[in-house]
Amino acid sequence: MSEHRRKPPQAQGGGRAAARRAAQQRPGRGASGAGRDVSTASPSVPYADQAAHGSRAEARRSTQRGPGGRGRGGKAGKGAGRPDKRFINYPRSDKDGWQRFVPSWKLVCGTALGFFAVVTAGAGIGIAMVNTPDANKAARAQNNVFFWEDGTQMVATGGSMNRQIVPISKIPRSMQDAVIAAENESFETDKGVDPMGIARAVWNMAQGGSTQGGSTITQQYVKNTYLDSDQTLKRKVTELFIAIKLGVSVEKDEVLAGYLNTAYYGRDAYGIQAAARAYFGKDCEDLTASESAFLASVLKGPNLYNPDGGIGAAATPQANTDRARLRWAWVLDREVAVGRMQKSERDQIKEFPKLVDSELARGMSGQTGYLVETAKQYVMKVQNITPDQMALGGYQIHTTFQKPKVDALVKAVEDTRNDFLDEKKRPEYDTFVQFGAASVDVKTGAIRALYGGPGWDKKHFTNNANTIGVPVGSTWKPYVLAAAMEYGTKNSKGEGLAVDSKYPANDLTVINNRDGQPLRDENGKPFRQKNESTYPYGYVTLNEAMEKSINVPFAQLVFDVGHNKVREVAKSTGILPESMNPNNNASFALGTSTPSAIRMADSYATFAASGTHHEPYSVTKVEKDGKELPGFEAPKAERAMNDAIADNVTKVLENVVENGTGTKVKKLGRPAAGKTGTTDQNKSAWFVGYTPELSTAVTLFRTDPTSADKKLMSMNRVGGIESIHGGDIPAVIWTEYMREALKGTPLKSFPEPDEIGVTADASGAPTPTPSASPSPSMSASTPPVSPSPSVSPSPSKAGKPTCKPWQLYCDPATTGGTTTGETTGGPSGDPTGTPSPSTSGKPGRPGGVTTWGGTTTGTTG
Repeated sequence: MSEHRRKPPQAQGGGRAAARRAAQQRPGRGASGAGRDVSTASPSVPYADQAAHGSRAEARRSTQRGPGGRGRGGKAGKGAGRPDKRFINYPRSDKDGWQRFVPSWKLVCGTALGFFAVVTAGAGIGIAMVNTPDANKAARAQNNVFFWEDGTQMVATGGSMNRQIVPISKIPRSMQDAVIAAENESFETDKGVDPMGIARAVWNMAQGGSTQGGSTITQQYVKNTYLDSDQTLKRKVTELFIAIKLGVSVEKDEVLAGYLNTAYYGRDAYGIQAAARAYFGKDCEDLTASESAFLASVLKGPNLYNPDGGIGAAATPQANTDRARLRWAWVLDREVAVGRMQKSERDQIKEFPKLVDSELARGMSGQTGYLVETAKQYVMKVQNITPDQMALGGYQIHTTFQKPKVDALVKAVEDTRNDFLDEKKRPEYDTFVQFGAASVDVKTGAIRALYGGPGWDKKHFTNNANTIGVPVGSTWKPYVLAAAMEYGTKNSKGEGLAVDSKYPANDLTVINNRDGQPLRDENGKPFRQKNESTYPYGYVTLNEAMEKSINVPFAQLVFDVGHNKVREVAKSTGILPESMNPNNNASFALGTSTPSAIRMADSYATFAASGTHHEPYSVTKVEKDGKELPGFEAPKAERAMNDAIADNVTKVLENVVENGTGTKVKKLGRPAAGKTGTTDQNKSAWFVGYTPELSTAVTLFRTDPTSADKKLMSMNRVGGIESIHGGDIPAVIWTEYMREALKGTPLKSFPEPDEIGVTADASGAPTPTPSASPSPSMSASTPPVSPSPSVSPSPSKAGKPTCKPWQLYCDPATTGGTTTGETTGGPSGDPTGTPSPSTSGKPGRPGGVTTWGGTTTGTTG
């Protein structure tokens, strides 16, 4: 290879090695190297081959990289001189320690600007993509169709008052002013959304509260065009985009008209025109300022502001009317406050507007309204939807109600009512008497029949079958007994109590607490429990105490067992805790709790089913848009108590029917068990009973539906009877209904119970001698010696027997035919002198009244 083609050798003094050596030379060290280039190449290398790496520039760069001169300011060990080619310098390479994670102001401003740009671009795209709503194309309300248990149609509700679109020119200014003042004062100036309101709504959602709130009229108009009930973030964002687009592209009058034409006002009315017809029987353009204020009030929530009442315990007709009146007055005052009404005009509006009868109510005659309401409540609970969403319709609802049983229950109530009450003859006593009843399938918990009242068409909107507020009286005592059987008492040493255990029963017996100390009344004196009868029973078995419905034994037993134990048992059978009396007093054992007839029937079905509980239900299938909705399977069975306990309770309640206060039920002609209940001053009377197939509760009470407090009134002398009890009217209705409902059903007996529990008498009970040991606990008690003979009136010489079917102690052979007051003669409890239905020979209805805190507040049998 020729010499001139050979690659020149690398200079030993050039490149990185030279730079390192140059850098190692300290300033001032070596005079020959100061201030000039000094070649460090090997002398053996030709001069021409020395690279330019040893130039002054290279020396400076090497010096800057040297240990004595790295970084600006000559600080050793810092990283400021390291190049960073990242797009975002974070963590920061020019800082050390925690400062590396502190973003620079450039990074903060850039990030904020970028985020704003992305959000703005996204919002712009979102707003451009959504369509504005059209009231004319908004979906109309559909029917909700309800079916009987056999699949035949019961009724179709809703859809009769679909939206009728009217222009803004047809909507009176008074209506526009009322809605703007009440719902969105800034409507005419805002951009369709309220940022502060949205922030409040987001905060509520973050706190787990309602997603409602923060809506302007524009947003509510958008929401009205959606039929789905999903409360999702996607839907909320979509609604927000549409509202913003409406706010900047559509005239305010068009938005307001759209909202009023799509809003729901109750009474199946969608839109202002339909609402004006539904509530006032006129076109919307003829609405007065007062009527407009009312309709604006209803928009707050028809379920709670429609005076007809709504769905739920808080939506009674009276409560809704009170709310509507307050809201109506507030809307009028608000119009004045925001300058949309002159004060002089407001001062002239004094009377709440008069409403026409509801067309919806007229179409829900008889029991239909109560059945539909019950099924709606169940659907809304399962699907978690609001009454307004339910009112949009489109649901096919298959119920558990059996029309033959409903008809039989209506006939039993109405026949007895017509024969029992005469409001023209006895207006001071026979008015405001109300009936309620429910019947439940023992094996499944399905509600088969209801009686809620005379009907919505009679302006009775409260469902008496589902009303919480009527004390159940002595029908509560079986829960006390069941708790004693399960948990026992102090005397039974943790073992369950047998029903032949004896407890004190004399009138005005002092009741002791769990520590054996006397209870104290409000005056500090020992509390004495009152019976209805003053008969001296001494000590009686729990079986006899239930048979005669004597109060004293159960008032003492509840303290021996524990109030919370009784509550646990009642709850396990389906009684709702909120309906239970929260006080730990003697009256708790005697029925001051207020479950509904539906709950009582379902609860007693647990005894009939040998301790197996099924939650009551009224709907078996729901379809919407051709699809079956989930969640409507029959509730699963749950074990509430040992079968032996439930069967022993049933045996005791069979004895009540055979020998005690429920003997009227013997006319049913098949095995039955049940309990009577009557409260202080006869303010309510109950009979709850069951056969192996069906459990039914019937209640009778008296209250003025127009009164503000809805207090129960005494039923003394109602129907011409001095004192009404659970064994009277309620037992007769129960028997007549059950006879028809069970027609054709084979007779079936209850299971024979196993013996359970130990006999543990209350303190002070006499010790029985072996020769006087009682027969099994279910046997009838031995008649005591009568303190005085009963007096038999002379038989009637003429006239037709006047006994009514509910008059338990009437002898057709006697003059006058009827005596229903308490006994003043012998212990048989029969003033006519005829044998008592009870084999014990004791008063047939001793019952009891509780003297609580110095006042009479207890119950009777």
